[in-house]
Amino acid sequence: MSLPETILPPLARALATKGYETLTPVQAAIIEDETSGRDLLVSAQTGSGKTVAFGMAIAPTLLGDAERFTEIGAPLALVIAPTRELALQVQRELEWLYAETGAKTASCVGGMDARTERRALERGAHIVVGTPGRLRDHITRGALDMSALRAVVLDEADEMLDLGFREDLEFILDAAPEDRRTLLFSATVPKPIAQLAKTFQRDALRVAATSANEQHADIDYKLMLVPAAERENAIINTLLYFEAVNTIVFASTREGVKHLSARLHNRGFDVVTLSGELSQAERTNALQSMRDGRAHICVATDVAARGIDLPNLDLVIHADLPTNPDTLLHRSGRTGRAGRKGTCVIISPMHRRNVAQRILKVAKLDVTMMAPPSAEAIEARYRESILSNEMLSSPVAEGEAEFVAQLMERHSAEAIAAAYLRQQLAARPAPEDVSDAPVFDKPGDKDPRTREKFEGGTWFKVTVGRKHKAEPRWLLPMLCKAGNVTKTAIGSIRIFDTESIFEVAAQKADAFARSIEKNGSGERGVTISAVDGPGERRSGPPPSQRRPAGPIERFDANAPRPERADRKARYGSAGLRPDDFDASPASGWDPASDGDKPRAPTPDFDKPKPPKVVKAPPSKDKGKPKWAGKAADGAPRAEKKKPKDHKPQRKPQV
Repeated sequence: MSLPETILPPLARALATKGYETLTPVQAAIIEDETSGRDLLVSAQTGSGKTVAFGMAIAPTLLGDAERFTEIGAPLALVIAPTRELALQVQRELEWLYAETGAKTASCVGGMDARTERRALERGAHIVVGTPGRLRDHITRGALDMSALRAVVLDEADEMLDLGFREDLEFILDAAPEDRRTLLFSATVPKPIAQLAKTFQRDALRVAATSANEQHADIDYKLMLVPAAERENAIINTLLYFEAVNTIVFASTREGVKHLSARLHNRGFDVVTLSGELSQAERTNALQSMRDGRAHICVATDVAARGIDLPNLDLVIHADLPTNPDTLLHRSGRTGRAGRKGTCVIISPMHRRNVAQRILKVAKLDVTMMAPPSAEAIEARYRESILSNEMLSSPVAEGEAEFVAQLMERHSAEAIAAAYLRQQLAARPAPEDVSDAPVFDKPGDKDPRTREKFEGGTWFKVTVGRKHKAEPRWLLPMLCKAGNVTKTAIGSIRIFDTESIFEVAAQKADAFARSIEKNGSGERGVTISAVDGPGERRSGPPPSQRRPAGPIERFDANAPRPERADRKARYGSAGLRPDDFDASPASGWDPASDGDKPRAPTPDFDKPKPPKVVKAPPSKDKGKPKWAGKAADGAPRAEKKKPKDHKPQRKPQV
């Protein structure tokens, strides 16, 4: 199929040289007759070939009827991108697209030498590509002449607004001529984008290349639910299972990028990182390593990887859940670009299962559940890959025949095959151990909690109770995480003083027991074990020390005082002597007499107490010694003599 005739001949020849036979929907829609010379508001998914699309759209505005640029001076087109990587990528795309037109391009991005950029602008350029902050700086300093602009393109406009570049964009658009063309490209068109288009575009034509229900049709989405403690193991096994040429792994924070890249590097993967804290040279080297084949895995944050296009990127892994559906779509759009197929794996901890499904539902994506690849499945893929290696089916070359004959003479075929197998396995990282995938119902299905579900269930004991302030609201998540189950598998929870018992459904009991045997409880000092049944209770004091059943006896101050015999019966076990309550004549106590006679005071109580000596507060008078004062009885104290200051006299010098 030939390319449309509406494309300028120099650009059509460049597309044919690049291998283009058909155009993507956004590329075909933007070169229609009705779009010629008009401002455009284009919404298209990430990876749909937007760079080539607006390159073809602005070509008639820049060249007119000519096929080559004749003069070079002030820029004719300005392309604004949100990130440095995307701006440099757009520049590379436009260079090969406009190669036969003699166009000169220049880049103005943060992190690069501003003096070099100013010298390039002084020499002249037909197309300038840059980021908002650096472009505004060049306009303010007078280095970027905006007077000859014929077209302005805003690529990934929604991302630029999210990053806080609205003020810079308004400044740049205000500095551009009013008769320019303005093309605004965005994956989504929220209210701020529509307002920006209304302010700076003239009667813009809305172009929707794809419908909302056809998001990333070339990407196979998979949701992988794993225990939180096995997230990194699941990432490693996913990389080994798919064996993609290039893979990008997304983390939410810079620290997450550092930690995950270090873990993958230690496991033998060729990894590069991409985050905002890196310099422009480091980020450029990382992307170039992916393009050259020196690295096959890139661990990146959302902003750093926005809009980048890596060759043969077949796999995208979401190590951390995206915060919203737009972030999910932009991340996933790194693969499945321009008609290529790709796979997107979303790894979610089981306790955040509902969050992941809610994001996928809002994004309107068709997702299939996938269990974490096991070590057995990865080893099976290894064997299949080794057996189907192209090197085994290629014929023996002339220069290799002699050495092959020597190998066959010295070693048997089995020894050579075993050596080849060991070499292949040694070059591949070993898989990690992961738990068996839990069985989940389909999203939206309700599973009522009935007692019939727990018939024949198993009871377990956890070593936390009331003394540890145990509550079901934090016990239940801990048990689900430790046993690799959902909350529907946990039945009754009974909390005692030093321990608690809980019930697990019959169909989940064996998997729960295996999980706690392998991983433990996940909390320090807490153990989980099986018990015979709900009647087992080992916490609390022994039965002999428990209070007998019945109401608690309260003290009544108005009640008559009990007799001595009653007091003996009631308080005799309180450690008193038996003679204290002995009513026999030998004891010397007469029951008829009053037992409340006052005791005679001892002679010690009649002695007067010695007068207390009170120290006087320190005098404010510096001339008066600190120890001067009076005794408690008013008599003056004897003053102590101040000791003489005995200082050694200096010997006379001779």
